[in-house]
Amino acid sequence: MPKGLGGTAKIMNVVFPNSELNCRYCGACCAFSENWPRFTLEDNAAIENIPWELVNEQETGMRCYKDRCAALEGKIGTLTSCSIHPNRPIVCRDCKPGEETCLIARRRFGLNNKGSRPS
Repeated sequence: MPKGLGGTAKIMNVVFPNSELNCRYCGACCAFSENWPRFTLEDNAAIENIPWELVNEQETGMRCYKDRCAALEGKIGTLTSCSIHPNRPIVCRDCKPGEETCLIARRRFGLNNKGSRPS
């Protein structure tokens, strides 16, 4: 995690040390790119746990509406959740608060590093 992000954040009952970022108040990585929520190492059984209406036509990742994942609920930077959180793709599990991918997505939406929009 980048330096200067002290503290902890609880995200879906998971604690990420040295981060003040909370995914529940962000959602930027879930609306960053139509190619982002792709399937990488998932086997067929894992993909079958995702409702078919949330899988893209090529069956290579999550269905997106423009850049926003169809499983994302709520408003970016305010309050968000993943409708399939326990079954989300590996690429989503691997995106951790405060890591470079997270910070790039947050910048696109004008979010600061404290979990909210800049004042």
